[in-house]
Amino acid sequence: MAMRASLPDTVTPEELRRRLEAGNAPLIIDVREPDEYAGGHIPGARLLPLGQVPMRYRELPADQEIVLVCRSGNRSGLAQEWLQAMGFRNVRNLVGGMRRWNGPVEYGAGQRR
Repeated sequence: MAMRASLPDTVTPEELRRRLEAGNAPLIIDVREPDEYAGGHIPGARLLPLGQVPMRYRELPADQEIVLVCRSGNRSGLAQEWLQAMGFRNVRNLVGGMRRWNGPVEYGAGQRR
């Protein structure tokens, strides 16, 4: 049986931006709090605050690549470890989080800047 190559545990902001621009974006999960998310998030990112991950992880597709994002990469790193412990294999952490993100940003209910 062939083993599927595993993805690296992280993705750079530049790589994620290129993939967004090419229409090849993974599922992006923002684990910050709702007020942080409303203050600016990556277009298409779904909000799932870190504290809700243990109760709501079944909502996430285990067979799809997921990129986790927070402000700096710490909370998303915790979510990544937890999801990997629950059997998720294609979960990556955005290096530097929103502090390093230099791509498009949506605000509130989807306004872009």
